[in-house]
Amino acid sequence: VNFKTGRLVYTSMESGDLDLWTMKPDGTDKKQITKSKGYDGGPVFSRDGKKIVWRANHPQTPETMARYDALLKDNLTAPMKMELFVSDAAGKNVQQITKNNCANFAPTFTPDGKRILFASNMHKCDGRDFELFIVDVDGKNLKQVTKFGGFTSFPEFSPDGKTLLFSSSLNAKDRFEFNIFTAAWRD
Repeated sequence: VNFKTGRLVYTSMESGDLDLWTMKPDGTDKKQITKSKGYDGGPVFSRDGKKIVWRANHPQTPETMARYDALLKDNLTAPMKMELFVSDAAGKNVQQITKNNCANFAPTFTPDGKRILFASNMHKCDGRDFELFIVDVDGKNLKQVTKFGGFTSFPEFSPDGKTLLFSSSLNAKDRFEFNIFTAAWRD
């Protein structure tokens, strides 16, 4: 939700592909943001409502495009390598901010809107271990935030921006156990 304008941002197959759209909360005034062949999903507005960040996979070979299309016909998608993209709130000025050919997802803006916190398996791209990373909105100054081993993802900031909430398999007693953690956020 864009708290400045009230618009919603979401992924839909209304165009026949998995694209980003915005609309008013009552479902009117729908506008398509992305028109790339492939998957665009997980969109999040910045707190000031001026930018959107999302994850995307745009198949580049005939083989990967055929697999994508076959799954899409059955209303399915598969885990994939995804890069992060940023644009203004209207979907203009799109910029790719990760270029590591790994699974980058669950992006969220820092409270000041200058950086993006996200989960990635960039240290072992085909693995299941994910950590949190932070990068400037222009894709510069990438830094690792967590080093827990296992799965860490789904970061979100408290309304006052002082606390980070995330899920992790840290301290899990079972393979599919995930715990919720909070941590003081210091810029």
